[in-house]
Amino acid sequence: MKLQDKVAVITGGGSGLGRQGAQLFASEGAKVAVVDIDGDRAEQTAKLVEQQGGTAIAITADVSDEAAVYRSVETTVEQFGKLDIMWANAGVVSRGGVPSVAGGEHVEFQDLTDADWQHVLGVNLSGVVYSCKAAVPAMRANGGGTILATSSAASFAAYHSIAMYSATKAGVNGLVRGLSLDLGRYGIRVNALAPTHGMSPNFLMGPGTPVIGQSYEETAGPWDPGVSPIPLKLQRPPSLVDNAKVALFLVSDDSAYISGLTLPATDGGTLSRVAMMFEEDTPTPTLPVD
Repeated sequence: MKLQDKVAVITGGGSGLGRQGAQLFASEGAKVAVVDIDGDRAEQTAKLVEQQGGTAIAITADVSDEAAVYRSVETTVEQFGKLDIMWANAGVVSRGGVPSVAGGEHVEFQDLTDADWQHVLGVNLSGVVYSCKAAVPAMRANGGGTILATSSAASFAAYHSIAMYSATKAGVNGLVRGLSLDLGRYGIRVNALAPTHGMSPNFLMGPGTPVIGQSYEETAGPWDPGVSPIPLKLQRPPSLVDNAKVALFLVSDDSAYISGLTLPATDGGTLSRVAMMFEEDTPTPTLPVD
């Protein structure tokens, strides 16, 4: 097992990628502390892990509250005796979402409020800073460890109506680079994954909505790679599991000498393309057979 006897904290573990990652990490031998602002979702994830034979605890915390993050780490160490992995995964999209996805509303940039900015900044960047800070003392006492942050393809390329979100995720990339230099002397690796596809629709839905457990692409109906905008053509859609496996790689010894990296996950070549559309990018319509 890749994470045998490891202890991991996963923020935003109540749904989406965090929930999938908690299951995968536990299946690889880790004891998992599932942290989420929604305590019921955290409990559901922990129970799911235990039903699958793993070990998990649920912790309710808002990652934009530094004291709450520190308490989460303290609870984890009290319960499991140490901390090996901190996955700062919790995130929110800025108000307005992505209008073309899941019916998000369109909000003009100048109409966003300071409260909107403080919310997305508090969770997506301050929350990652607090998670890293809280993890370091326990990891230094442990002789090292691994910090992983969830960034986004939006840290590399522009998406409509989420400039504030993109700014916070770009900040995560810079934080990872800086911390890899500062913390490497203690045997602490710091990396990020940047999902493009294969993420949960719950991300754009309000609190308390049912956890879907599938990616946007999986819930969109029958998969046709011929009409997908993803350059890589596979016979199945990208999934949460695809992203979780990248996270597993980055926290396991398989990546023992990787630090300071933000790795695009499940992008399938999407980030490599230019802004222009070419004739061969347009799917060829199927003509009726006489």
